Amino acid sequence: MLTPRQELLLAKVIDGFSATGQPVASKALASDPDVPAGPSTVRNELAVLEEQGLLAHPHTSAGRVPTDSGYRYYVDRLLPAPAEQRAALALTLSRREVDEAMRLTTEALSQVTDLLAIVSAPPIHTTTIRHVEVLLLQPQVLMVVIITSTGGVSKRLFTYERPVDPGLADWAASYLNEALVGKGLGARTLRSRLTDPTLPSTERAFLEGLAPAFTELAETAEESLYVDGTARLLSEHRFQDVSQLNALLDMLERRVTLLGVLSAALDQRELYVRIGAENDAPALQGLSLVAANYGLPRRNLGTVSVIGPTRMDYAVAIGAVRAAAGQLSRFVEDVYSD
Repeated sequence: MLTPRQELLLAKVIDGFSATGQPVASKALASDPDVPAGPSTVRNELAVLEEQGLLAHPHTSAGRVPTDSGYRYYVDRLLPAPAEQRAALALTLSRREVDEAMRLTTEALSQVTDLLAIVSAPPIHTTTIRHVEVLLLQPQVLMVVIITSTGGVSKRLFTYERPVDPGLADWAASYLNEALVGKGLGARTLRSRLTDPTLPSTERAFLEGLAPAFTELAETAEESLYVDGTARLLSEHRFQDVSQLNALLDMLERRVTLLGVLSAALDQRELYVRIGAENDAPALQGLSLVAANYGLPRRNLGTVSVIGPTRMDYAVAIGAVRAAAGQLSRFVEDVYSD
């Protein structure tokens, strides 16, 4: 444990380094009206913080910079309580489709924090069928429209050699709504309902022809990531290590690795913060990740996160991530309860 004065000096170094990107000198700290200590006392306290691994001394004549451990102490012990955090998001998500809500949340989160923002969409196996339409566009052209619980719309055209019986198309719409609404896209029961052996041969054959509209939707769906703010990491004053930047951009491009990183946050009940070397992924070991999950009361569906330099403003990042996760949770509760 640090003394109150040591905690104050650690916070001052972190705030100063976050604002300027430059090491913070003991002379500047001693002249700060909030620091009730002279230059020699400040130097001694900084030396203690450095011995404890919370600060580093890049050059002989330079000031101090925080280490990953220093940031960890700051995040765990010195940040203000949630009610005092400054960040807030003003999003209007009601009556929007889930993908639009994810996109808006990502954009707003990046703007509020000035960091790279990433939101993972609910996994496909949580999506259910809400409504099915079977529309006869032309005598030999039929369209199947599937509306999912997340508000997504899928359309599939089918062309036949002979005109389709309108009565058969109407029957298919009624049957599919009765049999499939509420069923998950990946559920085995979905496929069995489309190949029900108790149906008359004509109806069964017709449904089997429409089956790809449902089965291929589940097979080709991928977990989606919404990313905004990549350009913010390209400015030299925020990201000086070009090799580290290239590794992060490669991770963003491949997505699979990033989904694995975020899956760890999905298992957490509380806020997930990883600073510098605490990150397992090499591409993130010079950065910090702040994430929180969102979803239903008994089931997490996705994550809201920001990535940026270790000298990010943690109060703003944590407050914004919490706010975004809370709003998305309320939004998906409404969507999934419809």
